[in-house]
Amino acid sequence: MTTAQAPGQDASAQAHIDLGVTGMTCTSCSSRVERKLNKLDGVTASVNFATETAGVDYDPGQTTPADLIGVVEKTGYGAFQLSGAGTGDGPDTDSDGASATADGAGSAAGAGATSASGGGTDAISRARDAHADYLRRHLIGAAVLSVPAAVLSMVPALQFDHWQWLVFALVSPVYFWAGWPFHKATVTNLRHGAFTMDTLISLGTTAAYLWSLWALFLGDAGDPGMRMHMSVTAHAGAGMDEIYLETVGVVITFLLLGRWFETRAKGQSSAALRELLDMGAKEAAVIRDGVERRVAVEALRVGDTVLVRPGEKIPIDGRVTDGSSAVDESMLTGESVPVEVTAGDQVTGATLNTSGRLLVEVTRLGEDSTLAQLGRLVTAAQAKKAPVERLVDRVTQWFVPAVMAVAVITLVWHLAAGSGTADAFAAAVAVLIIACPCALGLATPTALLVGTGRGAQLGLLIKGPEILESTRRVDTIVLDKTGTVTTGEMSLDSATGLDGYGDENALRLAAAVEAGSEHPIGRAIVAGFTGTVPAADSFAATAGHGVEATVEGRRVRVGRPVREELSDAAWELVVAAEDAGATPVALFVDDAAAGVLTVRDTVKGSSAEAVGAFRELGLEPVLLTGDNAGAARAVAGEVGIGKVIAGVLPDEKVGEVEKLQAAGRTVAMVGDGVNDAAALATADLGLAMGAGSDVAIEASDITLMNDDPRSAADAIRLSRRTLGTIKGNLFWAFAYNVALIPVAALGLLNPMFAGIAMAFSSVFVVSNSLRLRGFRSAFAR
Repeated sequence: MTTAQAPGQDASAQAHIDLGVTGMTCTSCSSRVERKLNKLDGVTASVNFATETAGVDYDPGQTTPADLIGVVEKTGYGAFQLSGAGTGDGPDTDSDGASATADGAGSAAGAGATSASGGGTDAISRARDAHADYLRRHLIGAAVLSVPAAVLSMVPALQFDHWQWLVFALVSPVYFWAGWPFHKATVTNLRHGAFTMDTLISLGTTAAYLWSLWALFLGDAGDPGMRMHMSVTAHAGAGMDEIYLETVGVVITFLLLGRWFETRAKGQSSAALRELLDMGAKEAAVIRDGVERRVAVEALRVGDTVLVRPGEKIPIDGRVTDGSSAVDESMLTGESVPVEVTAGDQVTGATLNTSGRLLVEVTRLGEDSTLAQLGRLVTAAQAKKAPVERLVDRVTQWFVPAVMAVAVITLVWHLAAGSGTADAFAAAVAVLIIACPCALGLATPTALLVGTGRGAQLGLLIKGPEILESTRRVDTIVLDKTGTVTTGEMSLDSATGLDGYGDENALRLAAAVEAGSEHPIGRAIVAGFTGTVPAADSFAATAGHGVEATVEGRRVRVGRPVREELSDAAWELVVAAEDAGATPVALFVDDAAAGVLTVRDTVKGSSAEAVGAFRELGLEPVLLTGDNAGAARAVAGEVGIGKVIAGVLPDEKVGEVEKLQAAGRTVAMVGDGVNDAAALATADLGLAMGAGSDVAIEASDITLMNDDPRSAADAIRLSRRTLGTIKGNLFWAFAYNVALIPVAALGLLNPMFAGIAMAFSSVFVVSNSLRLRGFRSAFAR
């Protein structure tokens, strides 16, 4: 999470802690907690209502985790530590469903669950489930009492003598007991001089309840023959004969229903992240001193050898030392086709060994594991706030006091206009109840939760809400060639010796130098030589130019062909290879040209389909590569790309992206290598192949956990779908408040129906967000 740094603050001295925050009922609550935390010296905090978390950067010399938790508790909410210094068991839940402070939320677990991502998620889930149970109990009790009260109040034929006193007996427990969550939050907030959505709910229902008591005990509403008719509007014309007890009961019941649904929906929207973190194996068969034993994954150490039988999950990130098998990586990459692995290949924890027996050396554990990194990426993305969400936070700060003022103006205006006291009062209560902007506060975070969670299930990691806007604006997508459009698995095409060097000898010397390189071209040259590779010393590599080493006492270099360094005959070989779509490299021995070698790359079978999908999304594809123009044009022609930028050095890729941006293009970049990292960071939207380098993944905005370019199209589609859902939610929430507050102020809305409408607006927004769980890849795999 990116946070602002206070002036003069030493970033290196900063520590980070994640807190679970309980008791927040709306974005006004989260905004208030955030403001209180940020008032501490050296603290930068971001509080997310949807995830019920606070990410805090602080100076350990000035502030402790206990200080941060204390501030949250003094503000009227519960807090417990999710990550940072020390761990614990998570929140203890009291009878009111609010969580008491605890020390933390569990320690790192296995191949992926970290205290931040695994135990913390579990702790929040436990607190949320406890609160949902608390709301459910109150909801059931309120419904059982309120339904008969509402029926009696709405149907005159059922109203017997003294029926109103039965309604009073039924609704009073609803107001005091079932409505306690709203009243308690209101009192707590008022103690701190704050107003929230709960303030409007509590004031509205309290006003209706007290009015009814006044009418029953001091007015005519308690008379034996009193009869009441239901009206859709606030104009009943009954004066002191009118009671609003059924409004109190129904409003509290439906608001509890809305709160319960919201709480349950938060759990559903976070389910994808929990499922991701729960994928890891819990036990492993480790071989120590030649003896196999079953141990908990937490007991493994880097360097251990584990045995993975067919049908078992690979428990950790590691390197295969013996055996071969097909590994199902669908839970991480979204790809259904298993990947063949053999000795020397890397495997990832939580993937499934489908066929052969494997011995795997442990290379990464705990917080360093791939699964843990994925969890952190998704958690960080969900904890961030979109710019529009921060706007909503600012709006809600003044919205509640403004609504209270509107309610007072409504009361005075109706009285001045000659309306009855009951009608004026009903209109004011309706304003208080209908105005609660709960839907507004839920619009952005719920859609972001569900969208990023679904992306994680499909192997598409969206790193933050601000990225969604970038996906809407991009009109050009730049594709790296090797490893992105092509497989990156090059094979030797030809080897031609020059100036007395035979073809085989030229290949032998080139293989000796390239044996120290990890570049695809180098691997192809080494694989193409079947003899014994001579030893090489003083290996050195220069990005974009080639590699060199000392072989048999001579300085041997293999690199990109340069016209000035080659004879006419050698250059003809280079040109012919490029025209044929191959990639040539030149061999030099003691700075004299000794040969030309060519390799070919294979285009991925899915690349053409991906390019077509980019065009359907309104993106112009551009192929950007350090390879020669002939090879680039051959690949571009095969997949349907019209614009090619070839022969670009790694440090020049940034310049090419900037040229496109200077021409008015909004650029997305897809790459996988270290040489793509700077360009990925420069582009308006960077998408990194997960099969590529960690540097590229860190520099990107979206990480694709496979090497299929079609996933880039899916990621853009999902991001745009999520952004569209957020905008739809915000439109509904704003339109709802803008339209219905004037209706209520004019006395055209009964307070009871106002409560029902307000509750269902929140239900609509959350339900609309949950539709993102049904997102599917556009491609059959």
